[in-house]
Amino acid sequence: MTSAPHLLTDPFLQLPTANSVQVVWFTEFPGNKHVVNYGENLEKSSFARTTKLSRTREDQQSKVANGTINQPVKRDIWRQEAEVTGLTAGVRVPYRVMSVREDGATVSSNIFTLAPTPEPGEAVKILLTSDHQLKPMTAANLQKVVETVGQVDGVWFAGDLVNVSDRASEWFDDSRGGAFFPGLQGRANYEITQNGITTTYTGGEIIQHAPMFTAIGNHEVMGRFERTSSLNNEFNDPIPRDVAQKLSSGKSLIDNSFNTYTYEEIFTLPQSKPGGKKYYAVSFGDVRLVVLYITNTWRTPKLNTEYKGRYTEAAQDLENPENWGYGQLIFEPIAQGSQQYNWLAAELQSAEFQQAKYKVVMFHHPPHTLGDNIVPAYTNPVQIIERDQNGKITAVRYEYPKDADYIHRDLIPLLEAADVQLVLYGHSHLWNRFVSPSGMHFLETSNVGNSYGAAWGDRKREVPIGYQEDYTAVGDPYGLEPVIPTIAPLLDENSQPLPYIASNDITVFSIFDTGNGIVSSYYFDTQKPDSEVVKFDEFKLK
Repeated sequence: MTSAPHLLTDPFLQLPTANSVQVVWFTEFPGNKHVVNYGENLEKSSFARTTKLSRTREDQQSKVANGTINQPVKRDIWRQEAEVTGLTAGVRVPYRVMSVREDGATVSSNIFTLAPTPEPGEAVKILLTSDHQLKPMTAANLQKVVETVGQVDGVWFAGDLVNVSDRASEWFDDSRGGAFFPGLQGRANYEITQNGITTTYTGGEIIQHAPMFTAIGNHEVMGRFERTSSLNNEFNDPIPRDVAQKLSSGKSLIDNSFNTYTYEEIFTLPQSKPGGKKYYAVSFGDVRLVVLYITNTWRTPKLNTEYKGRYTEAAQDLENPENWGYGQLIFEPIAQGSQQYNWLAAELQSAEFQQAKYKVVMFHHPPHTLGDNIVPAYTNPVQIIERDQNGKITAVRYEYPKDADYIHRDLIPLLEAADVQLVLYGHSHLWNRFVSPSGMHFLETSNVGNSYGAAWGDRKREVPIGYQEDYTAVGDPYGLEPVIPTIAPLLDENSQPLPYIASNDITVFSIFDTGNGIVSSYYFDTQKPDSEVVKFDEFKLK
């Protein structure tokens, strides 16, 4: 070790309590001392606990600065976590971290500020975001958050943090400059070229000062471990647990179905007794935030392809069930009677939830959207195997009965009865919002980095023809009309206001101000780097 040491990330804040907060950072060396110094003169100190990430790797699709990788290889990364205690509500305290390498060389962060969890009655600003995934506009989006509203007090992230959870560079140092942590720490270096002009965006210095609460999206879930030759293929290779039991007798059930190991090792989050970090509830000022694990694997909607799809298996794999995708399998049940549903029902009856001024539920999969990813219904795929007269498989198809959609049949009535004011989600890479007849708000603010379009007007979702179910091609499949932005909607070619933003040039972020109960959404046009950020929508929680 001859080069100067460096921190793989700045420190960031996790799991605040009434008088403490966790400070976390990453290094590429185990070190022999890691410490947080804090206080007005940095006179206090807290030593960190060191753990090593177990699944982080790089592969041939990694964008790394040095060398060519031909197959998945382990990348050693160490996580440092220290608890800062003795804090006072409403008081921010300076801090910095220091790591000492085995050879005695030291490296320190800049000075940031931390605080305990806000008390009820303390007004805070919360960034609502999702689906970063190293997409082109993400760094610009986060930079404009800080330039527009200043320092936020918390971040709520509705899933899909990166693309492939076990690929280390996507979290820390992708060579294109838009990795997850640099973007949220103001250390990104992402270039966007428009009309011959290149602008470099650095992201925003956000999570060094503000704790982040995250939900699991489909991109936080890895498939069967080390069964394929690339991390992309491994990510796309989950199968249901019950199928894994049949196909992988005597082997690790998790390694041979799907896992969230890297996500859970990276973050320190509140935990529920049955769900651990996967689903939980936390009080933050005037808000009770309930985070659910509602996501399924993404499959292509195209029929008769060489890939495992939403509705069909690949033709070349019909006789090889070990290669099937099993449709858009759900990772964690939310149907009535499931463990997660029962935990949620109890949480909604708890004193912490009942007494909160604002009741918010966050998960990844959209309950209402103009995006493509709401079709088919959120239910277990019904497998249909077709055979010829000799018993040979000729097709494997999947149906998704709409009347069995677990979100709409089981979850939404539960949330309506509990007077939830806001449901926050992502997945479809656009901005749109809805309001139920009872006044519950639904917000999808995932047009952060790019978009795949909205099923509106002449633009239709790709849905199968000739299936039992009538899959909705245009609009929200569950009957709500999208809300036209209240301040400055974008206009279509006929100068009519659009009820969504689905753009690969215009990026959106939303801020929840608990002081007045208002959720404000802003857009920034990366085609015009010198233009102002525009507040285009605003609504107030009842």
